Amino acid sequence: MGQTVVQKILAKASGREKVEVGEIVEPKVSLAMSHENGALVINQFNEIFNGTGKTAKVWDSDRIALIFDHRVPAESSKTATNQMKIRQFVKAQGIKKFHDMRGDEMGVCHQILPEYGYVRPGYVVCGTDSHTTSHGALGAFSFGIGATEMASVWTLGTALNVPVPPTIKVVVTGKLPKYVEPKDLILYLIGKISAEGANFKVIEFHGDTIKNMPTSGRLTICNMAVEAGATSGIVPGDSETVRFLREEANVTDEIDLVEPDSDAVYDSIVEIDASKLSPQIACPHTVDNVKPIDELLGMHVDQVVIGSCTNGRLDNLKTAAEIMSGKKVARGTRMLVFPASGKIYREALKQGYLLTLMEAGALIANPGCGPCLGVHQGALGDGEKALSTTNRNFKGRMGNPNSEVYLCSPATAAASALTGVVTDPRKETK
Repeated sequence: MGQTVVQKILAKASGREKVEVGEIVEPKVSLAMSHENGALVINQFNEIFNGTGKTAKVWDSDRIALIFDHRVPAESSKTATNQMKIRQFVKAQGIKKFHDMRGDEMGVCHQILPEYGYVRPGYVVCGTDSHTTSHGALGAFSFGIGATEMASVWTLGTALNVPVPPTIKVVVTGKLPKYVEPKDLILYLIGKISAEGANFKVIEFHGDTIKNMPTSGRLTICNMAVEAGATSGIVPGDSETVRFLREEANVTDEIDLVEPDSDAVYDSIVEIDASKLSPQIACPHTVDNVKPIDELLGMHVDQVVIGSCTNGRLDNLKTAAEIMSGKKVARGTRMLVFPASGKIYREALKQGYLLTLMEAGALIANPGCGPCLGVHQGALGDGEKALSTTNRNFKGRMGNPNSEVYLCSPATAAASALTGVVTDPRKETK
């Protein structure tokens, strides 16, 4: 009986020939990531060593990444103190994969990891953030864990009590129509299988649509796999994976691709014809409350957001700039743009995308999570509606339980910002 990609990764990381679905394994971790919540992990980590007489030392300082992104710059003394605590820990432990608030190297953790080549195919990656599923885009088994679990990873270098998950195979064929994007694809899938349709499972993406999709789009669909309940999303490594790591992440060492066996056993198979998709919108207050754009045309939006670990990459900003060039954001609607990293910010400046968006009336903010959580920037007022390229629309997600968040693609967001109402980018840009 053949093995899925995740079965192969977990078998190798656990020193096994094969593993079966449902088995409990303790794989060696290739990379462990935290952001500001690393302060919580530090507390738990120190507690492990408390009273032992041993020095609190991480298992491998080269395999830990700490990235400030959720609250940058710090909005309170509490946040600033926690960030200070992490800086002290990083220095004491000799951790090199640390991204502080520096314009040249900061960014959302789920953009920084692939951008700097920290993630490779076949890796076991864990992070104290649910959207750690993003890194399956590079052929890794990547999943979120809690602070206590991460403290044990920092200590032992293994992930404890990991059940081998079953896998859903999603086969996507056909060419996405113009201004129908990977975000529309993943929203459609979540709406189709529901927010619990992949609970404790892995979504493995296949088909010519995925084969021809750049890593940017793959990061989007794997990022939001968790919104269907998935432990991880994964795209088997291929030539695009190698291209991205060589050309964009400057990786020079060996890259080992992991593919599923031809007779791998899947929990289920979902088939999607991408050529028939239209722009999709997830309506409040659940990500699986997905409707085609035709059902929401003309709805007023108070705030439009483009950015986040889901859609703050260079091609997303390019699409928005293309649609908005020479035009203006509608009066009565505000637009916020948050590039996903300093590198993307610099390149978007060079290419003129940010200037185009700014001249259209958008507010350009520093790289970071921004209004995705609404606790630091971009909170909504009572009764306001936001159209956002972020990944969650739960009640209160953008800082106010008395507001509504609708999720969409960058193309839909840009077209709607120009009119102040939900607008189909395919029609607006003709």
